[in-house]
Amino acid sequence: MFTADASRRAFLKRSAALGLAGGAAPFAVNLAAIGEAAAAVGTDYKALVCVFLNGGNDHSNTLPPYDQASYDAYARLRSTIALAQSDLAATLLKPTTALAGGRQYALAPGLAPLLPLFDAGTMAPLLNVGTLVRPTTKAQYTAKSVALPPKLFSHNDQQSYWQSSQVEGAPSGWGGRIGDLFQSGNGTATLTCINATGNAVFLTGKTAIQYATGSNGPAALLGNATTLTGSSTAMAALRSLMTAPRTQILENEYDRVSKRALDTYAQVSGALSAAPALATAFPATNLGGQLQIVARLISAASALGAKRQVFFVSIGGFDTHSGLPAAHPALMAQVAGAMKAFYDATVEIGAADKVTAFTASDFGRTLVSNSDGSDHGWGGMHFVVGGAVKGKQIYGTAPVVADNGPDDVGQGRLLPSTSVDQFAATLASWFGVAPGDMTTVLPNLANYNPPSWNVGFI
Repeated sequence: MFTADASRRAFLKRSAALGLAGGAAPFAVNLAAIGEAAAAVGTDYKALVCVFLNGGNDHSNTLPPYDQASYDAYARLRSTIALAQSDLAATLLKPTTALAGGRQYALAPGLAPLLPLFDAGTMAPLLNVGTLVRPTTKAQYTAKSVALPPKLFSHNDQQSYWQSSQVEGAPSGWGGRIGDLFQSGNGTATLTCINATGNAVFLTGKTAIQYATGSNGPAALLGNATTLTGSSTAMAALRSLMTAPRTQILENEYDRVSKRALDTYAQVSGALSAAPALATAFPATNLGGQLQIVARLISAASALGAKRQVFFVSIGGFDTHSGLPAAHPALMAQVAGAMKAFYDATVEIGAADKVTAFTASDFGRTLVSNSDGSDHGWGGMHFVVGGAVKGKQIYGTAPVVADNGPDDVGQGRLLPSTSVDQFAATLASWFGVAPGDMTTVLPNLANYNPPSWNVGFI
């Protein structure tokens, strides 16, 4: 008989064994803890949607400062790439509670479609979010007296650290670890973590797997053919060969995965076919297509027996070392158009307060311009959109706009004041992750005081 005491003994035994893992031990222990964590069950429906901006988004031209003193410093430090203050007046954010010191921000002009969401209280920006191991001051960073995320400013490693709390090669991501807790409460565990853009460590769990789909729906195994060389009997025989249990372990695993793929394809394609068509028009962009299929899958969640789902979509092109004035506005327009359409679709299907979308990226970029671009940075500005968001507010601490100022570590690379772990914990808490499971999902949270885990934007 399984008891809580037995679970604790198993956990302690496993933790001791994993202590041999050296520097990776805290992370390994948290992976082990997933096995002992009680399954979380949602009685309603909720979804998290990560919109990843690949390449390191230039946050200074995404959420530029608008108050005169900060704007003047911004314009001086990026003389070749700064947005004109006159072009920002129409997208000035007017939060219910003003920021300290008279600080003001505006959305990039390309993000104008998101302004009505901010004004309606369903969108909120977060200031200076980034990867951290523990709370870190500039003095500690300079003295190297605290642990820092390894391989800062490296694309692959910081993408991975954002998504998993480890550098490239991480075994799981925090989206997948959330999925581990909730997959048993879904009708089909395979549909807990869904990737509409390709493989990403974010959705990999210890037991949860990520289900891949294209913008038009799931890819059909064998082209969904009903015959093989014109014979339905031959096709039935092939499917039997692909799915029948085997005594050889590798053959059996291959057949098990094949059967799961065939069964899930039939289930998902059937549910999507039965769901009413969306009236909301999505932009004809890659990101628009990804978010459209996510909206369609959410509309079919009841038919799929899903209570909790985590999705991942992405858009590339943000590594703007050069050509930023031409490239970045177009990227902002794509992000805003797709995210606004997605929010509208959740309203259409009656799920706006049940779905929260958020942006993420490798890192922010330097405040100081590099000719007509910017270089790899650290902290950045991000957005959260959804009916449950406590919008018309700006969250986090507004950094001082200065090269080598009190909030940066050189060239305007912001030292994050809000960690990805705190950002993620706020989302996870809304999603239903219990306080006792938070450090299993987000191991670095153990380095923070629990009252600081929830940033309060949702």
